[in-house]
Amino acid sequence: MESIHPHFKLILGSSSIARRKILTDMGYQFTLMSADIDEKNIRKDKPEELVLALAEAKAEAIMQRIPDGGSLEEDKSTLLITCDQVVVYEDAVREKPSSVEEAREYIRGYSKGHTATVSSVAVTNLKTGLRKSGVDRVEIYFNEIPEETIEKLIEEGTVLKVAGALLIEHPLILPCVKEVAGTTDSVMGLPKELTEKLIKEVLAMASG
Repeated sequence: MESIHPHFKLILGSSSIARRKILTDMGYQFTLMSADIDEKNIRKDKPEELVLALAEAKAEAIMQRIPDGGSLEEDKSTLLITCDQVVVYEDAVREKPSSVEEAREYIRGYSKGHTATVSSVAVTNLKTGLRKSGVDRVEIYFNEIPEETIEKLIEEGTVLKVAGALLIEHPLILPCVKEVAGTTDSVMGLPKELTEKLIKEVLAMASG
């Protein structure tokens, strides 16, 4: 896999540990920047439109913090990857839970039910301003999630920091997952296949 590319630099515009791990697993070397935006100010009717708008807003916010050409090398393109994700449950968009009670209610709803993650990726060439973005959706089906499992998850606290309080890769939740129609990397916030495709497209536009 020819992922370590000598002709471009990569910035991951996210503070997510899961996204960092996925991008590292893909063979890329990168630096980190996080976008400080008020996500609640961006509203769209469809989850796909919302996550795209948020990923693009994060890219714009980071671009404003990079001085013109300041950290960009003349002979290399610098690509910025920004992402967003929401969980969709019964047609309602779920972002990060606002309280312990909301997180508990979210997870109880998944028990013997199903939900979906909608993840966006935007890749921006900071040298040219060209951007490509896309969306990936994964459907997740659950067996029963016992009440004691829910309480342990709440107590541990990680579920309070993620969209929809959903962590299918968590050792407590994993045994309760019946089926995943899609890829785990997408559920974790960075769909590998889509990310590779967008990087290649942006680089092709730069050299075309």
